Amino acid sequence: MDRQRGTHSEQGNSRDVVWGVIFNIAAREKPALDHAEGLGAGYVEKTATVVDEAGSEFCVSLYVADPEYIDGTLRPYSWYKRFIVDGARQHGLPAAYVDTIVAMPQAEERARAIAC
Repeated sequence: MDRQRGTHSEQGNSRDVVWGVIFNIAAREKPALDHAEGLGAGYVEKTATVVDEAGSEFCVSLYVADPEYIDGTLRPYSWYKRFIVDGARQHGLPAAYVDTIVAMPQAEERARAIAC
């Protein structure tokens, strides 16, 4: 699995920036990833061109929430948010961006809380 840091502009506005990590997986791993990410069960797959810090472009696949499933009142579970924050820090994403994620409200799910 190869990784590359970069940004993505979902709406096509070059001033919008979303930091993330690009993973390169084997084709045989794709069905398991689709299942784990909820493809067809609240998420759709899109392709986009993203640009890394050096200006290199990459064509990537993204899992994006299906608009019919979006509920603006929901919050990420604390264990999921912690997982995302830890990964962002591990991959060296900008501290200000990580702080934005940390500041987001979260929900508790007692029955499923896990240690990350």
